[in-house]
Order: sequence, then C-alpha cells, then structure tokens
Amino acid sequence: MAVVRWDPALELGSLHGEMHRLLNGFRPGEGNGSGRRWLPAMDLFETETQFVARLDLPGVDEDAIDVEVNDNTLSISGERAIEQHDGAKGWYRFERAHGRFARQLQLPEGVDADAIVAAFEQGVLELRIPKPEQRRPRKVTIGRREAIEG
Repeated sequence: MAVVRWDPALELGSLHGEMHRLLNGFRPGEGNGSGRRWLPAMDLFETETQFVARLDLPGVDEDAIDVEVNDNTLSISGERAIEQHDGAKGWYRFERAHGRFARQLQLPEGVDADAIVAAFEQGVLELRIPKPEQRRPRKVTIGRREAIEG
C-alpha cells in the first residue's frame, strides 16, 4: 500500500473546478454548451507610434467580425458558429465555446478612427491604432513692434 501525501492546495483547486462546472450548468442554455458566452483572449501593447491589439479568434469567419469606433470606444464583436458533425453518434465532450462575443477598448482622446488598420490572418485579428498627436507647447517668437501710423 502506497502512502500518498495530502495536498490541501490541490484539493482546493479541484473543488474550485467542480464548483465552477456546477454553477455554470445552471446558466440558461449552458447545459450542453449551446448559447455559451465566450470572450476571446486579447493582447494589448504599445509602440512609440501606435497601440496594437491582437485577439485570438480561431474558427471565426472574417465576415462575422465587426470593428467599430464610436465616441472613443473601439468595439470588436462577432460570432463563432457551432460546428455541425453529420453522422456523429454523440458528444463525449463539448468545451469549445461558440456564439456571440464582444470586447470594448476605451481609446485616448484624439485618436483618428479613420487611421485604424485591421488585419485578420490565421485566426488572429490584429488592430493597429495610431497614437494621437501630442499637444506640445508652441514657441511664439517675439518680434519688433511696427510703428502704428495714424
């Protein structure tokens, strides 16, 4: 008989996973994965001249993605359709989410929405958002005052 050391952290992790699974089962439409809400992973970083956002959207058609800017809010939304498996006897596991998704980013004041560039390749949506021009102090030169004739 082997002696197994009890690890309370491992037990808590297992309990957390079971509670999450149990509570998610009570949400409408989530018993078999249908209607499951999902949020695609996103990386956001900046360079000297722009912000770059990359979203993982595997299995999403490019035509099913909408990118809009309204009042300095960048909205990315779309839908991943459920896969149909003709002739399959039954599901053993259904973990990959499908359905509608939406992400929003607050943009800094002064971003030119017309200059945002989007590209979609290999399931990754990349948005390049130019940084707004920084307002710099402007030097005013002092010249000679011309005599006013009158």
